[in-house]
Amino acid sequence: MTPGRPGTSGTAASPDGGPPGGRGRRLIPAYLATGGRERPRGMADFDRLTLLVATDQPPPEPDFGPEHRRLWTLLRPGALTVVECAAHLELPVSATIFLAADLVGGGHLLARSPVPKAEEIDRTLIERLLVGLRALP
Repeated sequence: MTPGRPGTSGTAASPDGGPPGGRGRRLIPAYLATGGRERPRGMADFDRLTLLVATDQPPPEPDFGPEHRRLWTLLRPGALTVVECAAHLELPVSATIFLAADLVGGGHLLARSPVPKAEEIDRTLIERLLVGLRALP
């Protein structure tokens, strides 16, 4: 334990900015992952259920930060929603949207809007269809 700091040991933080062991409070504030911006670049109409998929582009350039690379690496095996990515990255959904918008703009990710809810089918239409089917020889 480090003197004067209860609950801490002398070990260094994990590479992703979190505490040793990968659990607990992040040492790097989430707003730094967004570059301090107020609005995401490019496509800003992401929903928390927007599906993200990595493209065949090479890994993000050095222009992107480590959080961008973590998101891209997370999506290499398959698609996840924005909220799932946020949970895996231990970032707020809003910060994850910034990262995803940057990667979509760079061609490293594809984003697909969530499937809209189906409309309720008119019951009378179904009943007329059933009557017509029963009337067939």
